Amino acid sequence: MSSKLGKYTYRMDNPPSVLAYAAIGSKKESEGPLASYFDIINEDTTFGEKSWEKAESRLQKDAVNKALSKIQLSTGDIDCVFAGDLLNQCIGATFGLREMGIPFVGIYGACSNMAEGLALSALMVDGGAMKKTIAVTSSHFCTAERQYRFPLEYGGQRPLTAQWTVTGSGAAIVGERVSPPYIKAVTLGCIEDLGIKDANNMGAAMAPAAAATIKRFFEDTCTVPDNYDLILTGDLGQVGSDLLHQLLEREGYHLGKKQADCGLLIYDRETQDVHAGGSGCGCSASVLCSYILPAVKDGRIKNMLFVATGALLSPTSVQQGESIPGIAHLIHLSADDDTKTRPSTAGGM
Repeated sequence: MSSKLGKYTYRMDNPPSVLAYAAIGSKKESEGPLASYFDIINEDTTFGEKSWEKAESRLQKDAVNKALSKIQLSTGDIDCVFAGDLLNQCIGATFGLREMGIPFVGIYGACSNMAEGLALSALMVDGGAMKKTIAVTSSHFCTAERQYRFPLEYGGQRPLTAQWTVTGSGAAIVGERVSPPYIKAVTLGCIEDLGIKDANNMGAAMAPAAAATIKRFFEDTCTVPDNYDLILTGDLGQVGSDLLHQLLEREGYHLGKKQADCGLLIYDRETQDVHAGGSGCGCSASVLCSYILPAVKDGRIKNMLFVATGALLSPTSVQQGESIPGIAHLIHLSADDDTKTRPSTAGGM
């Protein structure tokens, strides 16, 4: 059973393993630097479906099935799936997974969904309530643009602070401790809102939440950035990443080259015209499940933090002049099963 450190962090007493994972992308992702790491690339952005929304559902279904096939599991072996997306009422997840017969918990943390799903999975498995769970999420450029901004036919010009929504999905199966990657700890974030109202500047809206969650994890665990090989944020893009460094510098934490961002890894900003980088639930999920988790599994990354961030806006809230709240959840991943690499209880009980 997990132990609470400080106010925000939970240490896994028996760190669960990420047993298998899969990532799917489409045409834009196939042109990026991580293309070769994806399990499935389909350059048809409809994925053979009749609408973009149906295509996004297909993304989640295919990602889950691919992850299951890697370790010869069936849907009947899974106790619960934690799934969500950016669409109204999370229809990408519900319609994509409705025929699988797996107990379903729908989650919404916007682009923080993957970390939220992994956190819930780890807590359930470590606590003994479940043996195997799945965390899965997705996004689609066309569904997100249509819902949150403008119809694609409008052809509006995007400002330089805008990010490109990834058409992709990532799924991870979490189970009892077997082999790396291990989930050592999770930090659940609080909603942060510094009054940003620009729906084309998600990085600025989410950076305060990322900074707050990272700071709280360091305080709860009595660790510092140098204790980790990598601090991976989830689609802050260039604008948000720059702000994150500034905010944490004020608190006395220097991230330096330890920090990388999924939104800056998945695309080449010089050649792909994505402005500030990638975004969407599928961004951090697909980068994690294609490029990062294999590196943890084989020990190239020994100790890291995965911090997925989300902007908790809706078309209605934007139209009513509301600001954009942000959220960030943190997952401590490790290749080492040694308890010495786990956060210390010295952070407070």
